[in-house]
Amino acid sequence: MSAIVLIPARLSAARLPGKPLADIGGAPMIVRVLRQAEQAGVGPVVVAAGDVEIARAVEAAGGRAVLTDPALPSGSDRVLAALAAIDPARTYDIVVNVQGDMPFIDPLAIRVCVQLLTDEPGCDIATTVAPEGSVAERSDPDVVKAVLAMRGEHRGRALYFTRSVLFGDGPIWHHFGVYAYRRAALERFTAAPPSPLEQREKLEQLRAMELGLSIWAAVLPHPPISVDNPQDLAAARRYAESRPA
Repeated sequence: MSAIVLIPARLSAARLPGKPLADIGGAPMIVRVLRQAEQAGVGPVVVAAGDVEIARAVEAAGGRAVLTDPALPSGSDRVLAALAAIDPARTYDIVVNVQGDMPFIDPLAIRVCVQLLTDEPGCDIATTVAPEGSVAERSDPDVVKAVLAMRGEHRGRALYFTRSVLFGDGPIWHHFGVYAYRRAALERFTAAPPSPLEQREKLEQLRAMELGLSIWAAVLPHPPISVDNPQDLAAARRYAESRPA
């Protein structure tokens, strides 16, 4: 199997406009995501940029970017548009979507997603989860919970994703947005309209499940730092300062 990593990014964001270019420890956030993804070593890494400014920042850092229509409705659509521009010959059959707001994403998260698709023939989409960080996360609608049918300790087939509180005892898996798709699954997913459960929960992955696509998740020790608002950005900057140079 041949994989490519695509990082969708655009400047327009309701809670933190311009965040792909926000400086974190001397580098734009999108460049930090690019560098982490390159360390995964699974294939070429390209930024699917919705704005010229993002593409210029990436190229100035020695990376590769492809401009996509800024009006595209989602990161998945941006990934597919960039893929079509980069790879019309369909060389790559695994497409990894890494969100552009995770400046310290562990390269392992990318590698394990690709490995899941290799190991599990019935898996259409691979993603990642981590154990809950606190009891408070159980009732936090901003924390997406994955319901998994576990196969061993470190992976499971997803049964559902929800923002709601889960009933009963058992592990609570915090889902975070790294996805590896079989190319045909990505194309089928983006071609479909938003589904009822997707619209109800505001979770894009439920569209895939309603289409009958199989999602598997790898369990990692902890979720990455995600930057969604000014408070998150301040925390990311503090974290960058604490890391060895």
